[in-house]
Amino acid sequence: MNGPTRRRDAGDRVFVVGVGMTPFAGFRDDATVRDMVVEAARSALIDAGAGAAAVDMGVAAYESDHFNRQMSLGHVLHEAVGLVGKPAVRVEGGGATGALAIRTAVMALGSGAARSVLVFGGEANGRSVDRSTASEILAMSADFEWETPVFGTFAAPYALMITEHMRRYGTTPEQFAAVAVKNRRMALDNPYAHKGMSITVDDVLASRPLSDPYRLLDASLLSDGAAAVLLATGDWAERHASTFGDRPPVAVLGTGSATDHPRLSDRPDDMFPHFAAKRRAAEQAYRSAGLDDPADEIDVAEVYDSFSGAELQAYEDLGLCPVGKGGPAAAEGRFDLGGQTPVNTSGGLLGRGSAVGATGIAQAVEIVAQLRGEAAGPRAVPDARIGITDTHAGVGALSVVNVFGRAA
Repeated sequence: MNGPTRRRDAGDRVFVVGVGMTPFAGFRDDATVRDMVVEAARSALIDAGAGAAAVDMGVAAYESDHFNRQMSLGHVLHEAVGLVGKPAVRVEGGGATGALAIRTAVMALGSGAARSVLVFGGEANGRSVDRSTASEILAMSADFEWETPVFGTFAAPYALMITEHMRRYGTTPEQFAAVAVKNRRMALDNPYAHKGMSITVDDVLASRPLSDPYRLLDASLLSDGAAAVLLATGDWAERHASTFGDRPPVAVLGTGSATDHPRLSDRPDDMFPHFAAKRRAAEQAYRSAGLDDPADEIDVAEVYDSFSGAELQAYEDLGLCPVGKGGPAAAEGRFDLGGQTPVNTSGGLLGRGSAVGATGIAQAVEIVAQLRGEAAGPRAVPDARIGITDTHAGVGALSVVNVFGRAA
């Protein structure tokens, strides 16, 4: 734990100079997605002590025109946050959309195309449409021609993966139910969370069945919300971000992305209960960040817990524990506060909620707060120096891992 942050030359580093987000909620009847994105972007600029006029570029992150009820939303949001006249990119990658937007901004900064990039994302996928329509829209994120007709919703393929994990490694419903308990408890201490809850493993197991072995309380929340981060070179930050020297600087140390077959039937048998793309993305990100022993060097993580068992599987595929040992690790509290590596201190998708386009960005907001020492209350991780975010699309068909580190 608390391993050293690997440094690049200051001129090569990408810094997170401002963060902001809205509360995630089941339904924001007082705000459109545009309103929420403006709120989050303004908060990020204020946090940085910077003005939109000085920003070189914007990256918009959202998944669905249907939930947000606006075609070509990217440049509409670009105008709304004050970036008219600047280059604009819209990014979409399912559940990985927000993290992919951050990765896109890092690449733009690394190439010299920009010195500062405002990344903003949002989604109105709480109750903007009825539940049956929402389920149909989300199912379109799978291979709509070959897989959606078989599974219907995402609960079934996730259930197949965790069932095979149980068969091979002895994982139990009680073990992944412990993840649901942990994350919803952590969300109680996050003022931006959709729904924190004080529940027990028995409560999870007694909740309504979804797709065996998953129950209702094993599944993540759909939320309305937005988040934003301002990324910049050190030179730009020193010139344009008045708060840059006031807090421990946080840099993006590494980023990785990889893909897998969208259809479970096409994946090799030995990897069926695992997220192969997540392993590859993590390996890339760790290599670029200079991390040799992630289980020891990573102090805090925000992990994609679309279902409770998906977090347990991610422990293994991110290298936080040995393969097949995620279940016992979850039951022992190894990834709870005070454990080896606290995971989802925000409450995760299970507690903080999931506004899809904002999710990967909101994860980064939480990690930056932890690394700056600004996370309040019981969920704070003392002296955290390295943190990661992990997201994926579909059932792990696209994965993105980003590594952040306190640079001083």
